[in-house]
Amino acid sequence: MRTDAQIKQDILDQLEFQPNIEETKIGVVVKDGVALLTGSVFSYASKIAIVKAIKKVAGVKGIAEGIKIGYMSNLNKTDTEIANSAIKAIEWHTSIPNNKIIIEVDNGWITLSGELEWAYQKDAARRTVEYLSGVKGVTNHITLKQTSIHPKDIKKKITKAFERSAMIEALGITVETTDHAVKLTGKVRSIAEKDTAQKAAFNAPGVYAVQNELKIEY
Repeated sequence: MRTDAQIKQDILDQLEFQPNIEETKIGVVVKDGVALLTGSVFSYASKIAIVKAIKKVAGVKGIAEGIKIGYMSNLNKTDTEIANSAIKAIEWHTSIPNNKIIIEVDNGWITLSGELEWAYQKDAARRTVEYLSGVKGVTNHITLKQTSIHPKDIKKKITKAFERSAMIEALGITVETTDHAVKLTGKVRSIAEKDTAQKAAFNAPGVYAVQNELKIEY
């Protein structure tokens, strides 16, 4: 078992290692493996980068994120400007059918809605807009179109995806399928691995919901 002090030091080292993160503006407290983050950054993209970096640290079981976004004056954008940028970004993305997505912006916060066929398209839509200048957050309400596929086929595709991934210890994960829902149980080594497993399951054809009960055990 790693102590909270050791985990905290590894988090600080990890943030310092990231060239796109100003680690001196981030406060870190670790208790029982859960990292509490405070401070401020100048973009939503920086906030995402910080959380992703910490998820890779061994021993981190959870993240309580209280980071605020305080834009510099030259980065401030009106909701109309953000909406136009989001529309153009999605139009340029070859994997996303842009005529299926509705974009709303309120005080810098983007809400996506509409219906798509695949989970990877839904995920791509979120990732495409969350890095735009002026964005303070993204809510993804895009739904997935119902398709006919057998649960056994879903389970087979997910298991194969786990085996292909260098980020996942497939032998430690059990996959259960019911209709279009997937339940993951077992043990993984980090939050990053847990997230990767969930993404692999969610991106399988026919999957509309993933119940991720994987436990983190370093």
